Amino acid sequence: MDEITVSPAPGESRPADESPRPDRGTRRAALVATLIALPVTLAVAGFTFAKLAPDEPAAAPRPSATAARAQSTAPVGLPAPTLAERPATVCRALVSQLPDRVRDLAQRPVTAGPEQNAAYGDPALTVACGGTPPIVAPTDEVWSVNKVCWHAVQETDATVLTTVDRETPVRVRVPRQYEQPLQWVSPISDTIVSAVPSATSAPAGCTA
Repeated sequence: MDEITVSPAPGESRPADESPRPDRGTRRAALVATLIALPVTLAVAGFTFAKLAPDEPAAAPRPSATAARAQSTAPVGLPAPTLAERPATVCRALVSQLPDRVRDLAQRPVTAGPEQNAAYGDPALTVACGGTPPIVAPTDEVWSVNKVCWHAVQETDATVLTTVDRETPVRVRVPRQYEQPLQWVSPISDTIVSAVPSATSAPAGCTA
């Protein structure tokens, strides 16, 4: 049977309980609009908060490969034998002219003989001026570095390089941790040339 709708007569008011109500389609549309608008509002609010929030603290810098290596600054123990007047004078001149750094190794104090000894880095690369010249056998190799001739002796934990063409010997002990020991005596050779006179004789390999 068809539904019959009764309209009020002209001038007659509609009862309170018969006020117009939105139909189901209208309610559904309003609900869908609300569900769509809510995520959009939350997204906008989140974006605004992110823009206004302070930046995260920067991560702590990592040490680079080229950063200076960590070194001790404690005095390095070295012997200081008594030198004759001439070698002592030469050694004072040498030590006073040595560089502040040998490559990336900073100079460190020594426990004895600062007028004849020097040390660099950690583990310590040491320089000792004076003492007994090394014995160089005819078959031993010698190495010329920046016009200074060196004789090498291998120890358990270091390479010991001693000059063999200078009036006063200079001994440099290079720890095993430092590869290619001849490269470490290069800046020291420059100072030796200017401070330590050449010897009257030298092994054949130094003059070849």
